[in-house]
Amino acid sequence: MSTSPSPLTGKVALVAGATRGAGRAMAVELGRAGATVYVTGRTTRDHVSEIGRASETVEGTAELVGEAGGHGVAVPTDHLEPGQVRELVERIDREQGRLDVLVNDIWGGDHLVEWDKKMWEHDLDAGLRVLRLSVESHIVTSRYAIPLLIRRPGGLVVEVTDGTAEFNTRYRKPFYYDLAKYGPLRMTLGLAEELPAHGACAVCVTPGWLRSEAMLDTAFRVTEENWREGTAQDPHFAISESPAYVGRAVAALASDPGVARFNGRSLSSGGLAREYGFTDVDGSAPDAWRYLTEVEQQGRPADVTGCR
Repeated sequence: MSTSPSPLTGKVALVAGATRGAGRAMAVELGRAGATVYVTGRTTRDHVSEIGRASETVEGTAELVGEAGGHGVAVPTDHLEPGQVRELVERIDREQGRLDVLVNDIWGGDHLVEWDKKMWEHDLDAGLRVLRLSVESHIVTSRYAIPLLIRRPGGLVVEVTDGTAEFNTRYRKPFYYDLAKYGPLRMTLGLAEELPAHGACAVCVTPGWLRSEAMLDTAFRVTEENWREGTAQDPHFAISESPAYVGRAVAALASDPGVARFNGRSLSSGGLAREYGFTDVDGSAPDAWRYLTEVEQQGRPADVTGCR
């Protein structure tokens, strides 16, 4: 990784799905590394998406990118609307003339998932929208963004999912969620075959147990400052990580001139922390997927020793 204090100065990134959570943190950390970052999402200060979280907006993310030292540009975009995505990429081309990093972090389907339903019991319309949000939106974005990205050698596509390829070989119930989270892994493999001829590469990145805004204030009713109190509800929450951790992972990849060695790979925040030497905001380096496999999945008592 470059030793420059701003290794991404002069580079342009698009983080699709940057309103909150991992996408917001990736945008901020790319900005901290010096990049100009276009951030997209459906919630703005004038419009709230069906997710219903008005406090997290694309404008807010762009401001955080600027505060971190980068240049953030908020572009409200519904990535299921090809015309909007085409206009987004045309704007980036017009204003910057280049695109160096594409992060496909679009999701927003949790509220549609009927977690305890079998495939044939799950609402069909909701299930199909889950797949549209997690797969179709990524395809539409790549379709329009990649021609700009490959104009110069060295481009990087980052698909974002939940779970490593190894972990996701098991069934991640329910049916539609399983497909949604395996889709980006397969898209990465396909792009990894097609991009190298143009000097670009693709990777799939997953955070661990992410302390997103909703995970904190809705699922566990804690804050980032007192998140450890959430272990009273679920002791395994001790392995959780802040969004900044995966943000630092993506910034490290984007700053690495040798990133093509990871082409087609499934990568995790914990694994990349070992590779690049960064930590989470508390100075720890959680490896959630190893922990979940070796401890939680085995029915062992919560103990993060050796995994954090």
